[in-house]
Formats: sequence, C-alpha cells, structure tokens
Amino acid sequence: MPVTDVQHDLDALTLTITADFAAPVERVWEVYADPRQLERVWGPPSHPATFVDHELAPGERTTYYLTTPEGDHYYAYWDIQTVDGPDGFTFRDGFALDETFTPNPEMPESQQAYSFVPTDGGTRATYVSSYATAEALQTVLAMGVVEGASSALNQIDDLLASRAA
Repeated sequence: MPVTDVQHDLDALTLTITADFAAPVERVWEVYADPRQLERVWGPPSHPATFVDHELAPGERTTYYLTTPEGDHYYAYWDIQTVDGPDGFTFRDGFALDETFTPNPEMPESQQAYSFVPTDGGTRATYVSSYATAEALQTVLAMGVVEGASSALNQIDDLLASRAA
C-alpha cells in the first residue's frame, strides 16, 4: 500500500497525503503526464476516470469525469498553474456542473500541490490540498475524499509494476 500517511488540519485548512512508490521519480511523473495512464489510477476503482483534455502545462485546463457503477458521471477540472516535471506540479481543482466543465459554485475548490522526491527505495509523493475555509475542507472529508484518494493512489503500484515488466 503506497499511502503511508494522511493528515488533515482544520486550522491550516489542508489535507496532506503521503505515498511511497517503488519506482523512480521520472516513472511516477509519467503516470500524471499521460492521460491514459492517469485514467487507470485516478479515482477509486469503483469510479473509473476518463480524461477529456489533459496537458500538464501552465495555463491549461485538464477535464475529466468519473463514472459510477450505475453509469452516472461526475465532472471535474484542474486549472494547471505550475509544472516542474518530474518533480511536481500545482493546480486548482474543482467540481464541474456537467460535460461543459463549467465550475460548480456550490462545491469547494481546492489548491493542489503535488511533489515527487527521490528516496532510497523509489519516490515519496506528497499531495497537499488547501481549502479556502474549514467548511470546504469538512465538505470534502464528509464526501469521502480520504478514502477515495487513498484507494486511487493505492492502484499506482500495480500500474508501475505492469509497466516495469
């Protein structure tokens, strides 16, 4: 299981997830840079992702949706801010109303900072989500973001192993 630590801090308005992968930083970076690989691990296994637009470049918008077991779609977007591949990237993450990817003003947006650092055994990934208010953070915690993100991240090992063979 790659996820090694999960911390949420209502005072700092952050959720931080740490994961360790048995692969070099460049290989972990490929998972996020390639939308077809990212589809295999983004979202919990019960809600596979489909990336419509994806380019990790400042000023770009990544759009995707998760599909429920019943076939419903949940739409979302990333507004890419900085990219320092293979070491990490930052983006604004939000929920969308529908397939037009118009931001849903009733749902919280977050600021995301993903970083990838080499370790003796591979890569330590740190995912920091920052929210504007404690209520916004509480909303996503109640929605199951910790469980969903952890189950998604825990899929990455299988993808890394399949590509290494």
